[in-house]
Amino acid sequence: MSHHTPPRQLPEPDADAPDGTTAEEASRAPATNDTEPATPADTQPTDEETADEETAGPTTTAKADEPGARPPLKETADGTEDGKALDEAVAARTASAPHESPDAAVSDPSSTDEPGPGSDTSSSARPGWFGWRRRFPHAARAVRVGTSVLAGALVLGALLIPNRLDRITPGSFFRLPVEAIFLAAVLLVLPSKARRITAIVLGAFLGLSTVLKCLDMGFYQTLARPFDLVFDWVLLNDAADFLKDSLGHSGEVLAVIGVIVLLIAVLVVSALAVVRLADVMARHRPAAVRSTLVLGTAWIVCFTMGVQTGGVTIATKGYSQYLSNKVQYVRDGLGDAEVFDKQLRVDAFAKTPSDQLLTGLRGKDVLFTFVESYGRVAIDDPAMAPEIDATLKEGDARLKSAGFAARSGWLTSPVTGAGSWLAHTTFLSGLWIKNQQRYRTVTTSDRATLTSYFQKTGAWRTVGIVPGVRKAWPEGKYFGLDHIYDSTHLGYQGPYFSWTPVPDQFSLESFQKLEHGKKNRDPIMAEIILASSHNPWSPIAHTIDWGDLGDGTIFNKIKKEGTNPTEVWKSAKSVRTEYRKAIQYSVDSLTQWVQRYGDDNTVLVFLGDHQPVPMVTGGSTSRDVPVTIVAHDPKVLDRVADWGWTEGLKPAANAPEWSMDKFRDRFMTAYGPKKK
Repeated sequence: MSHHTPPRQLPEPDADAPDGTTAEEASRAPATNDTEPATPADTQPTDEETADEETAGPTTTAKADEPGARPPLKETADGTEDGKALDEAVAARTASAPHESPDAAVSDPSSTDEPGPGSDTSSSARPGWFGWRRRFPHAARAVRVGTSVLAGALVLGALLIPNRLDRITPGSFFRLPVEAIFLAAVLLVLPSKARRITAIVLGAFLGLSTVLKCLDMGFYQTLARPFDLVFDWVLLNDAADFLKDSLGHSGEVLAVIGVIVLLIAVLVVSALAVVRLADVMARHRPAAVRSTLVLGTAWIVCFTMGVQTGGVTIATKGYSQYLSNKVQYVRDGLGDAEVFDKQLRVDAFAKTPSDQLLTGLRGKDVLFTFVESYGRVAIDDPAMAPEIDATLKEGDARLKSAGFAARSGWLTSPVTGAGSWLAHTTFLSGLWIKNQQRYRTVTTSDRATLTSYFQKTGAWRTVGIVPGVRKAWPEGKYFGLDHIYDSTHLGYQGPYFSWTPVPDQFSLESFQKLEHGKKNRDPIMAEIILASSHNPWSPIAHTIDWGDLGDGTIFNKIKKEGTNPTEVWKSAKSVRTEYRKAIQYSVDSLTQWVQRYGDDNTVLVFLGDHQPVPMVTGGSTSRDVPVTIVAHDPKVLDRVADWGWTEGLKPAANAPEWSMDKFRDRFMTAYGPKKK
């Protein structure tokens, strides 16, 4: 012991320690061993060593082997002090890991940023979720490759998928799109940051075009035409109203939210897919460059030689053509307003005095009746023709028994599948109303319609029977109707038949009670829209005794006996069958009404507004609909003898086909003052 060390009392030796070591010394022995790891734990200093230490001169620190002594601060070869270094390591470890105990920090003073294999924190430092990539390298590689393949499949699918359901075949996807080669070339020449930004933008655009293709599919299925980027957005609001009627307000909200979420998901997934492919090409740039050159050469050769397999052209630029068509549609739509404005100003009867309008029909009740979805397919299709033909023959027999005759022809509608209001307006205005913009323009103009010309004469009371209207219809004023009876003003207390608010037979009976059957009245011009043959044609009503109609509650039982739309629409054959039955019901209701309530002054003009949906037409491109004039007075039909129409309710296959917008002027000319 150094002579400078102050004397102190040592504790009594532990009775259990045979060598006289105190309990305190025994408990602190490991601490001494920690500071000098080279010295065995059971080694004691020799007497010579002790003597050397006592003669070495004064020291300022206690020896390490003394009980309670601090570790020696010896100068090491690299100029650092072990004790100080240890304290600094403990402090640093404690600061970086506040939740670890100081003892734990001391136990690994040499730890670095590189985690050891047994470290508890190594999992968070490994790549992948919780280090799964390192633990499962084969699975990680499979996921990596699978993700890249899936991204490529999504991009190719978006480029190759047609915008019509009837054109989607397996062969559609086994083609080489030039757009994919061009996209790869663009991404390969760009630097890293620009490449990623370009990939995100082009990916989102690809997703947006995919959404437009899906819209086209829906429009082709219902309207037999693509979605119009200029005019058709308003129809989405009508679609929401249809969902509200079918599913209720909550169902409508959920459906709209679902569509929005799906739209965002498509854009995001598409963008991520292109980014993924861009990263893969950047990592394997030499191979990607070679592959792009090879595929580009192959595309040029296949396109030049017109190589096909199974009737499908291998080299395609269909996506570019699709975008080009969309751009052209937009240009045409934007320029359509100017074209239509010029057409709107031309009216051959605008300056005709009212006393010279429709003189050939004075004193007659003239009924313009639209039969929903009554198209040429109902008469020409072999699967429906026999039953429809029988219905028309029965109708002819009824009319003849009541003293009526008929003439029939064909009109070409501006729409197909849906859009009845466009067809109605075309027929009445004498203008080709092919989109919603034209409809809004004409209905807010002073363009006269066939019905408003009747009103202008002052010789008719003009009324509208429109059971399909269930909310405000300001356009009714444009059509020149003195009074309008919508679904809530026909006295009907029965059930809806799917979309149809009021069965046709009841609508006609209501017209009889509300207007036609009144005594001492003025002649009537009526616009009547029969809605029972509206899609989805299930369930449908059937004709009953007219005296049993009452307030319509009798139809509750008839509806229960009808078919379920969900079951009907599982099969195209069953849909066509129900459509045919609906047309038969509408025609029967109309001819029975004429037989029951028609008189010498009754003139009926009835027609279909458009062809049904493609599922019924079988992909036919025809837009023709039947049109018929029924009259009791022979002089009425004599006026149209030169039209060449077919006698009876069924137009012949070779009967004249007129554009629907031509009817107004032909009709007004035929029934105007006779030329001398």
